[in-house]
Amino acid sequence: MATCAPPDHKRFCITKDDQDATRARDQLKAFAAERGLSIAAWYVENESAAKLARPELFRLLADAQPGDVLLVEQVDRLSRLTTGDWEKLKVEILARRIRVVALDLPTSWMMAAASADEFTSRMFEAINGMLLDMLAAVARKDYDDRRRRQAQVSPRRRLKAASRADRKMPSATPRSPRWSLQASLGTRSRRRPGAAARPSRRLPSVSS
Repeated sequence: MATCAPPDHKRFCITKDDQDATRARDQLKAFAAERGLSIAAWYVENESAAKLARPELFRLLADAQPGDVLLVEQVDRLSRLTTGDWEKLKVEILARRIRVVALDLPTSWMMAAASADEFTSRMFEAINGMLLDMLAAVARKDYDDRRRRQAQVSPRRRLKAASRADRKMPSATPRSPRWSLQASLGTRSRRRPGAAARPSRRLPSVSS
């Protein structure tokens, strides 16, 4: 996350501390540069967006001033919260008069610039607030769906693992002594399964 705003305000950006952090920061820098905005501070959050208690997010809210912009690459970086927790976070943001701009929400981009008049500003704030609510709800649903699928897959994986282990276990059926003797002598029976044994040939006896 970061804070950014027109020349008379600051803009703050927040990102997630993961393998995508560098890419996200580059995108936020490019967005601010295209609009002539300066980024006042960066905040890298380690906690999940599904949690309300996030140290870096609330440090950003404490540092920001009325009119500042909270710039984030995606709405789901800001909130995958339950409805109750999202309402609490919105109260904090509105109380500080901070404007939220997300790169995946084009209607919010107008909030990064100073509005021409109060009416236009209020209209965009209303539209942006409604769409933020929608995307936050979608982000929470995706989060819940992913957790549910993971919970469903885990038992299946355990069953497959147990099945593979069973197949690898040696057979408990003892081998016949004849088979063991043939194996130790390096020989094997050529008799086809189910074929009758050949009668043994007897040599003629010589009587005196």
